[in-house]
Amino acid sequence: MSKFHQKVVLVGDGAVGSAYAFSLMQQGLAEELVIVDVIKERTRGDALDLEDAQVFTAPKKVYSGDYSDAKDADLVVITAGAPQKPGETRLDLVDKNLKILSSIVKPVVDSGFDGIFLVAANPVDILTYATWKFSGFPKNRVIGSGTSLDTSRLRVALGKKLNLDPRSIDGYILGEHGDTEFAAYDEATVGAKPLRQVAEEHGITDAELAEIEDQTMHKAYEIINTKGATYYGVATCLMRITKAIFRDENAILPVGAALDGEYGLDDIFIGTPGIINATGLAGVIEVPLSETEKAKMKASAETLKKVTQEGLAALNQ
Repeated sequence: MSKFHQKVVLVGDGAVGSAYAFSLMQQGLAEELVIVDVIKERTRGDALDLEDAQVFTAPKKVYSGDYSDAKDADLVVITAGAPQKPGETRLDLVDKNLKILSSIVKPVVDSGFDGIFLVAANPVDILTYATWKFSGFPKNRVIGSGTSLDTSRLRVALGKKLNLDPRSIDGYILGEHGDTEFAAYDEATVGAKPLRQVAEEHGITDAELAEIEDQTMHKAYEIINTKGATYYGVATCLMRITKAIFRDENAILPVGAALDGEYGLDDIFIGTPGIINATGLAGVIEVPLSETEKAKMKASAETLKKVTQEGLAALNQ
């Protein structure tokens, strides 16, 4: 990737995609942004609207395009897919979104694209795995948003409870971005002090921590039931991952990462801290889990693998 000119192709101009594009404009990331969607009129309108922000942010070429524009892109971000509806789980979206994904990845790769895939469409862990399979790319160049949003939600909730800046809390949600995820409380810290010790000093019980974990897991449903979709949070997570890639940061971020023996798992993409730089996923940070948490990670992975295998088998029928 050229440090002088960086290009993003965004596939999917719905609520998440357009919020991500707006985040890129506000942060001055990338000199070229191409928006691709089946609803062409919307992409043209969004490009015209977004370009008006550059006078007060940074110059950027923004336009409506096609998969062929990915040929010289550094990053392809996939947010396209059927949205989660009230009453649906993320895993309910598997079949329809695998079909949509298969129609995206092939033409992107056929364009000559040789950059990094960043996937946010749900169920994100399964679609990230499928992107890797469909593309034939090395694992390090396919990244999912994973538990980045869930981790942000956890830190926000803990920050409120402890009256602290959530950025000062070092704790992660691990596993599936979905109903089998869990908070790795046993390893979380606040200013290098164990979170559980800090919680006890503040009179916060284990039951209250469990309630925060549950609220974190189900916050998406609350947002979807009230406004129809979640997008600002996840779009900001995608922007943050993009920044780490484009600025070669070696930043440790919660993502959907390919595992190669970490946590005793392989052949899966799942939420964990990872090192993100210009090569994509430069490494996985394996959190040293307690026995209880190891069991939760294993159960989450088993759920993902089962649904992934069933979904891909159905797609190939």
